[in-house]
Amino acid sequence: MPTPQFILDLREHIGHDPLWLSGVTAVVVEDGRILLNRRSDNGRWALLHGIVEPGEQPADTVVREVREETGVTVLPERITSVHTLPAFACTNGDQVQYLDVAFRCRPLSGEAVVNDEESLAVAWFPLDDLPPLGRGDAMLLEKALEDRPSPWFALS
Repeated sequence: MPTPQFILDLREHIGHDPLWLSGVTAVVVEDGRILLNRRSDNGRWALLHGIVEPGEQPADTVVREVREETGVTVLPERITSVHTLPAFACTNGDQVQYLDVAFRCRPLSGEAVVNDEESLAVAWFPLDDLPPLGRGDAMLLEKALEDRPSPWFALS
């Protein structure tokens, strides 16, 4: 996955020390189907994720990331969850932790295609016949499909 330039610039100053980042997840749903990508970094099917750039609104990040990764233009309809992911170390030793805001989105236009180097494949899956998803993505999908009046969030 390409690292945004602002993170590379920060890393010049902080090295591998922990870095707190804002991220987004897009749960793109239409007609009982979900849009997933097969990630090029680990080969697993996943929801669509991205990093909020400085000065960017999270909803704009969702639209940008989905278009960049899949060629599909989406409309974010609502925030479905807000939570902090566990801290982890990247393969190069960089320590990172994300605050993730997940959005349920609907597609507006475009065909689902591999649109950048972050995906090996992009496809629509029926909700009753999904490929294996990581535990975090499975939870985010579950929360996005619930009919909740407000977003889900974790309390310590």
